[in-house]
Amino acid sequence: MTVKLPQPLTDYFAAKNRHDIDAMLIPFASDATVKDEGETRRGSAAIRGWMEATTTKYRVTVEVADATANGDAWRIAGLVSGNFPGSPATLHYNFTLADDRITRLEIGA
Repeated sequence: MTVKLPQPLTDYFAAKNRHDIDAMLIPFASDATVKDEGETRRGSAAIRGWMEATTTKYRVTVEVADATANGDAWRIAGLVSGNFPGSPATLHYNFTLADDRITRLEIGA
């Protein structure tokens, strides 16, 4: 399925699939938050640490399967493949955007 995403989300998923940490971080606001695996990270340094750890551990790629928008809030269903039990699996990425930046990301089932 081809889904038209805003540029920050397109850039994030493209970088994620290349495992390019620097490029993954670019679309995020400096004070953004990420919630994943029950933990919340705030700010660029904490988000970079999360990206480095999860990229090394899971080596995931994401195929965007569906997307819905409500204002600046986007819910993405992605088919995630990588080094984890149950791969591939569908995960949901809930983004909030502001000023062409990702200000919040929450990942869950």
